Amino acid sequence: MTLTAPDRPVGAARRWWMLAASTVAQAATAVMIHGPAFLIPALHHEGMSLAAAGAVAAAPTVGVMLTLVAWGAVSDRRGERYVLLTGLALTVVAGVAAALTSGTALLVVTLVLAGAAAASTNSASGRVVVGWFPPERRGLAMGVRQMAQPSGVGIAALTIAVAAEHVGVHAALWVPTIACAAGALLVAAVVIDPPRPPARERTTAANPYRGDTFLARVHAVSVLLVVPQFLVWTFALVWLVQDRHWEPAAAGAVVAVAQLAGALGRIAVGHLSDLVGGRMRPLRWVALAAAGTMALLGLAAALDLSVAVLLVVVATLVTVADNGLAFTAVAERAGPFWSGRALGVQNTAQFLTASLVPPLAGLTVAHLGYAAAFGLAALFPVLAAPLVPVAAERALS
Repeated sequence: MTLTAPDRPVGAARRWWMLAASTVAQAATAVMIHGPAFLIPALHHEGMSLAAAGAVAAAPTVGVMLTLVAWGAVSDRRGERYVLLTGLALTVVAGVAAALTSGTALLVVTLVLAGAAAASTNSASGRVVVGWFPPERRGLAMGVRQMAQPSGVGIAALTIAVAAEHVGVHAALWVPTIACAAGALLVAAVVIDPPRPPARERTTAANPYRGDTFLARVHAVSVLLVVPQFLVWTFALVWLVQDRHWEPAAAGAVVAVAQLAGALGRIAVGHLSDLVGGRMRPLRWVALAAAGTMALLGLAAALDLSVAVLLVVVATLVTVADNGLAFTAVAERAGPFWSGRALGVQNTAQFLTASLVPPLAGLTVAHLGYAAAFGLAALFPVLAAPLVPVAAERALS
């Protein structure tokens, strides 16, 4: 299969700059997508139930879920740079609308639109990494890129809850809006599309979903593992504020530290996958670690032990470590003409589940408490571990 050359030569330094730009773009949209979770304390203080506030927090996730496959298809045909710039620009427009509107209904609508636009970076930024880095460095590079999501959540934890407390829910949304504008400028300055096979080969590219269940199993594993991840992301700060009576700023700092740990953990796990020559064995190890950590967190929270705060940091680290492994494996297996759509399916399944986690977890917390919610989340990685298709993985190439 012959690859078309880019418009101008690209050295190693430029590849790392494109990785940095892709990571910043993904982090900026992560602030937009996940930041509304940190509006929950302010919304609840204003009289909204936890379940309703969780639904507001899930609004961008719903938007993401609706457009991921479409953005992936556009990326397959038009290229990564076009998708990144268009999506970030539309995210800024929706963010401005969310910040300037008033009322819960308009807030939900604009957040859905913001999420729909922000979904553009999920497939495109990952394809930039897969397209420009060789297989033996791809796990590390994708681990760096996958730092974006927890880093964005950490930025949101440090800023949005405090901003909402002092200037209001809507005004706090200027944080992700400005971040996305900055990301768009960096992408415009740095990113170019990676080489890919000639377009005439598109019609002969085999459907990677036919013939085996590898991709379907990776999707299923990722769906199961997203439950504890989004439970911790959405309710760690609320748990610290409501159940342990912390100030929002202090709770936000703990969540930010946890997200930083998660970001570094993704790099470590990605590099580990390069060393072992596969993505699936480390993915199974992560699933088992997530099950044990969530069970311990539930037990510590039930017994009101101080170590629960440390465990929520560890849980944040462990529950985000799988994303880069699964994402890289899907892109590698799907190939250049299907990876946009395959990554869209991967993320759609994850975000569909993630959009259900905040309201359902809110109901669980309201009726059973935080400890039970944490403990029950351990069941999902237990189910995921045996589904990981270790034996079906191909050698890296």
